[in-house]
Amino acid sequence: MYNKKLVFWAACIGILFFGMGITTLGSVKHGLEQKYLLDEIASGELFSILPFGILLGSLLFGPFCDKYGYKVLLSLTCLSMFIGFEGIAYAPSHTLLKVGIFLFGLGGGAINGATSALVSDISDKDKGANLSLLGVFFGIGALGMPLLLGILESKFNYDVIVSFVGFSTLAIGIFYLLIKFPPAKQAQGFPLSKGLSLLKDSVLILIAFFLFCQSAFEAIINNWTTTFLTTGLDVPQSKALYALSLFVVGMTVMRLLLGSVFRNTELKKLWIGAFSLIFLGLIFLAIGQYFFVSVAGLILLGAGLAGGFPLMLGLVGDRYKELSATAFSIVFVIALFGNMVINYTMGVIAQTYGIKHLITVAFIELVVMIMLCYNILNKQKGKNERSKVAA
Repeated sequence: MYNKKLVFWAACIGILFFGMGITTLGSVKHGLEQKYLLDEIASGELFSILPFGILLGSLLFGPFCDKYGYKVLLSLTCLSMFIGFEGIAYAPSHTLLKVGIFLFGLGGGAINGATSALVSDISDKDKGANLSLLGVFFGIGALGMPLLLGILESKFNYDVIVSFVGFSTLAIGIFYLLIKFPPAKQAQGFPLSKGLSLLKDSVLILIAFFLFCQSAFEAIINNWTTTFLTTGLDVPQSKALYALSLFVVGMTVMRLLLGSVFRNTELKKLWIGAFSLIFLGLIFLAIGQYFFVSVAGLILLGAGLAGGFPLMLGLVGDRYKELSATAFSIVFVIALFGNMVINYTMGVIAQTYGIKHLITVAFIELVVMIMLCYNILNKQKGKNERSKVAA
């Protein structure tokens, strides 16, 4: 029998290191450019490799976990991330650097999805709240890597710090081999037809496209806010990055609250609060003639977006208990496509019509997310009422 608390904390540590890795490239970009003599185009290629690795990892983890369980998959993801970290630190050539980044993305995408599915599986109730707590550790990791590099850069080169994080990830992989996890749900054979039938479920597809918008929303804020602030408000790059970090802080703190103070709050009320915070955040950004107003807007946006993945994944875990990892895999893959497609579209819009339309795109996404969420909650309510009648 496995220890639920131990497994939960093991999942939290895993996603923390994924959070650290996801911000590593941006944090060491300057060092990599100097080491490999990269121009902006070559640097952009490195950033484009990472999401493809994450996409493939997100596609593979679900069927693997449902068939073989979590132990082997999580250990392999840590090995893949370890190789990726060491590649970023010490790759002897630009080509091997690309391989390392891809392997980190592969392992990171898999561990991101697998830890979420795992926490859902071990949570008898309050899946959304527990997934919110898991998300807190992703936020800590995302903030932790730039902070760690900033604190230690006067004593160590970036490659030493990244390498140390890599070996820590390998240690976590060994730890996974030593503890017990929930048994595989489809150990006697994975029913392919049943897995594919999930694609016919309208609720799952609605949730997937909600997370398509959610992931895209997070991406455009993360990737375009600094340009929006430096161009629109003439804010220095350092202050713009500081403001962006507070967006992550707002998201992390709200996820902590969702997992504790608001654990038993009605789902409908949580969504009303989330969308209200997003709306206010966008208003603050749109009218923000002063830096502190824009900062407040970003904090509100982070807080409003905090519940998107945990709450929707909680619904997925409740609805598809026997194929939870496969269902998670489907929604993560579609969400990642949203990240890539809308982020690219935002680039075209910014170049053609100006960065000011970041707010326009964000408002459109908010409207679509509200409509999708309304339909999801109505369908879920109808299912619950039918279940009560049947009982």
